[in-house]
Amino acid sequence: MRAWLIRVWLWGPVVLQMAVIFVASSIPDLREIPGGVPAWFGHSAGYFILGGLALRAFAEGRISRVSTKNAAAALLLASLYGASDELHQIIVPGRSAELADLAADAAGAAIAVAVGWLWWRLAAARR
Repeated sequence: MRAWLIRVWLWGPVVLQMAVIFVASSIPDLREIPGGVPAWFGHSAGYFILGGLALRAFAEGRISRVSTKNAAAALLLASLYGASDELHQIIVPGRSAELADLAADAAGAAIAVAVGWLWWRLAAARR
């Protein structure tokens, strides 16, 4: 497979999830997800997905390539994107930058990355 196609396969879902988060963050006056779901859950879920996708991309789509370094990179990428997203919300009417939201973002990403990292450790221990 061509190298550019592999990069799109690995990083395309990451960029797509970032776009979904950006669009959701651009909705003015959004305080909770429709259906009464609290905003912190939406933050955690969105960044859980981003963290998992970023770990997959850094590990080149292979559980055998997950490492502590890749896990840290995935968590850092998701957390930095969370920080940039909170800054973006400053200019959205009815929205604001909140440390609690950033904590929910980082927690969601950390859970996904931790699950992926533990899965890698368990797979390595079975060999």
